[in-house]
Amino acid sequence: MSRETAAISVPVAKVAARSDVLRRLELEVRRRIDGIASGDHATLSLGPGSERAGARAYAPGDDARLIDWNLTARSAEAYVRQTEADRESETWIVADRSASLDFGTARCEKRDVVLGATAGFGMLRLGGGNRIGLVMSGTDRLMHRPARQGRTAFMAGLAAVFDTPRADAPPAEGADLGAALRWLQGAARRRGQVVVVSDFLDGERWQRELRLLALRHEVVAVHVTDPRELELPSVGILAVVDAETGRQRYVHSGSKSLRERYAAAAHQRDAGIRSAIHAAGAEYLALSTSRDWLTDTVAFAARRRSLRSPAAIQRIAHTSSAASTGAVPTPGLALR
Repeated sequence: MSRETAAISVPVAKVAARSDVLRRLELEVRRRIDGIASGDHATLSLGPGSERAGARAYAPGDDARLIDWNLTARSAEAYVRQTEADRESETWIVADRSASLDFGTARCEKRDVVLGATAGFGMLRLGGGNRIGLVMSGTDRLMHRPARQGRTAFMAGLAAVFDTPRADAPPAEGADLGAALRWLQGAARRRGQVVVVSDFLDGERWQRELRLLALRHEVVAVHVTDPRELELPSVGILAVVDAETGRQRYVHSGSKSLRERYAAAAHQRDAGIRSAIHAAGAEYLALSTSRDWLTDTVAFAARRRSLRSPAAIQRIAHTSSAASTGAVPTPGLALR
């Protein structure tokens, strides 16, 4: 006796709602980043590149690590390798979907800002052969999509981020933010950009992994917050619930001293997160549910693009060259 397995179909209304949200999000992001998006460009890492482009005779001052020993042995004259600059890049975006992000008291929830920031940074890198990969943490399992080229693959990944269910419990073991960053250390074999979008409330387990990632990649940490996480309103007896553990506590928000202690502790926690990100060697971007996240993201991208201009790179190279020769460098341009 054969048994047929019925396929579980997604309601049409849900699919239509998702398509509408993603379509409007794409149109808005593309309209705002027009002229900033990068495509066929040199990679984020400064240097000569990795593709072989012949060889030339060794000259005083050349890096000895670039000597082509095989060619040198055959010709009895020292030669150095020449390379072409890479013209495409690889970007990985880590989207945190833990229960603490299912919260918002202003324009939207924090999970909506995570989705928007993922769309913004991804669309900034589309085109020119660039590859974009996605990792989703904070749920019952670690989810990831390989780095691929093209809009279709990225929009499919964005739909997966949108479809991530709301969580009512802490992340499963091996599915928290730290685990996602640790997985990415092995998956992202090529140097590139890593964007981590989270509220970074997952204890301190992510700090070491973020620091290890920043040793090889250019890391941008997007810190998502909500105004009510920084200060309590004076509304009398207030039920406060931990979204991940379910613990509930009643507090008297009318107490001025309580609100002041809460604000001081919240600002100290955010300052600690910011300091930990900078200490790890990553760039910091703060996004809030009370602000226009797209304006902040575009302004951040424009500022980073100006720092990567040829004139800026030339000044950085000049400063590095002066430092290597022992000369006193002229004031340069800090990348962070």
